[in-house]
Amino acid sequence: MDRKKIFSAVDHTLLLQGATWVEIKQICADACTYETASVCIPPSYVKRASDYLAGRIPVCTVIGFPNGYQTTAVKVFETQDAIANGAAEIDMVINIGDLKDRAYDRIEEEVRQIKAACKEKVLKVIIETCLLTDEEKIKMCEIVTSAGADYIKTSTGFSISGATFEDVELFSKHVGPKVKIKAAGGISSFEDAEKFMELGASRLGTSRIVKLAKSEQSL
Repeated sequence: MDRKKIFSAVDHTLLLQGATWVEIKQICADACTYETASVCIPPSYVKRASDYLAGRIPVCTVIGFPNGYQTTAVKVFETQDAIANGAAEIDMVINIGDLKDRAYDRIEEEVRQIKAACKEKVLKVIIETCLLTDEEKIKMCEIVTSAGADYIKTSTGFSISGATFEDVELFSKHVGPKVKIKAAGGISSFEDAEKFMELGASRLGTSRIVKLAKSEQSL
């Protein structure tokens, strides 16, 4: 697969707690160089990054991150604030406890409210697959589809493991035709990125793909 196609699927990500503005600005510059799909950064940096990028690359940020157990009202406010600051894409974390409790209507209503707050902006729903059974993953495919979100996303990258080929393959079989797939967490090679895309992922949440390309150029 052409590397340009892989870069165009990458949400170039930096979400570490200690991330500085200098580091955020650098991943923004790198995203422009490699023409990635977006930069995915903490909410506190959205305004500065949006001003710095001036529309060259979309800014993505995270909501209810990384644990997902904020109230719906808080997540909706976070979403509105992020969009007001220039975010073009929102990656929200579901309340995993609600899923374990089979409170499916509550989860769907939360996704619907956040999608309404997004308006025409892109909404990706992180379900943290490493904590779920296959039954729960399939149920979330149904909920994300019904709620009208744009993407289902595997992982935060902050739990016990990240994306797997098996999970993306499972998503591909169970999401509706309008729902896309984002694989995130642990994508560490161009070969892995290509396989995730071949299995159905159209976005990749990773910091390593651009780093790999930069390291190759420095050799």
